[in-house]
Parts: sequence; C-alpha cells; structure tokens
Amino acid sequence: MKIFKIFLIFFGSFSLLILILSFTTLPFWLYFWLGTSNSEIKQKPAYIIMLSGSGIPSESGLIRTYFTAQLANKYPEAKVIIAMPENEEDKLSASKMIKDELIIRNIYEKNILFEKKGTNTRSQALNISILLNGKIKDSSIILVTSPEHMYRAVLTFKKVGFKTVAGYPTFENSIPSDISFNDKKLGGRTLMIPNVGENLTLRYQFWNHLKYEIIVLREYSAILFYWIKGWI
Repeated sequence: MKIFKIFLIFFGSFSLLILILSFTTLPFWLYFWLGTSNSEIKQKPAYIIMLSGSGIPSESGLIRTYFTAQLANKYPEAKVIIAMPENEEDKLSASKMIKDELIIRNIYEKNILFEKKGTNTRSQALNISILLNGKIKDSSIILVTSPEHMYRAVLTFKKVGFKTVAGYPTFENSIPSDISFNDKKLGGRTLMIPNVGENLTLRYQFWNHLKYEIIVLREYSAILFYWIKGWI
C-alpha cells in the first residue's frame, strides 16, 4: 500500500505539472528548439534527404514531401534521397507515391534516389553513407524531417561521418485570421456553459501544448537512448 501511495503521489504531481505547463509557452519553445538547433543552412546541398514519416497519404508524409519539393526547386542541382523502408513487391509503396508527388511539384525523376532499407534514423544514416559510395566527407546534405526529430537526426548523420549537415524542419503554419467568435450570436445553450469563443488559450493553446509535451517527452527519451548507444 505504501508503494501504491507513493506512485499515486508521484503520478498526481507529474500530471498536475503537465497541466500547469500547458498554460505556459514552455512546451512550444522546447519543441521549437528541437526543430531549429543545429539546422542552419550554410551552403548549397549536394543531397536533400527526406527522412520517412508515415506513408502517403498522411500528415507527416505529405508535409515532408511538400518541404522537400520546396528545397529541391530552390536547389535544382541537388539530388533528392527518399529514405523510406518499403516492400520491393509493393507497386503502391509509400516511397513510390512520394516520388510521384515530387514529380507533380516539378522535381525531375532522374534526380530522385531511394534508401529503402533503413528502419530508424541510425540505419538510414549508415545506409545513405553507403549509397553515396563513401563520399560523405565532401557531401553537403540537408535533412527534411519533423521539427522534434531534427536535432537527433542532424547529430546522427554527423556521427556516421557527414561533415556538412543542415536541416529543414517541417513546421506547420497557423491560420493568420482571427478565429474568435461570439457565443451568444451563435445561439445554443448558455446555462452553466462558459463563454469560450474569445478564449483561444482554452480552445487551442492548452491542447496544442499538451500535444507538444508528449512529443517533446518522447523525443528527449529517444535522444537519451541514442546518446547511451553512442549513435549521437
């Protein structure tokens, strides 16, 4: 019973802390730091590497494809490497669908390469170094991945020998318009129901920051694991 009480106290305190932090901007800035740290683009890339998220269609798959196309159009001489594990027999594999999306966005098919075997960031970095025939010291690369993954991805590629590694985090853009509303004008029940139409913190920021906290907690755990393994 004593151990159970200690667990309840710890879990309750941790949950309370999570809720309190959700009303602050700290979760966002931790998320933002992961996406922008060590990711500055200092020179033209020889390769643009899109690290796999989910398949196509999916939120992560489509947004990473969109950002990859942006970069590839900005640096048309760079080769694009799609790092996505796939079944060779699957004619509708995610990597092939990503390639089709890139072609739609004016990327030449001859500039698109594949890394099909890596199942985590470490194996993808190792496989891409082999794909480039050991020319990694002279290859400037830009990684395209989700913001929370960027810090770990850059360090992982540097660990396997890439010297010039930049990042292009796939931050989403928020709606610039005012999305508040007047509860009374929209009608409906008002008894014992708070007016939340103009409270964007309660409607969106609180929930978004809860999501950021989970994302950041998971990513820092992954960074710790990679550090212990000697992969970063």
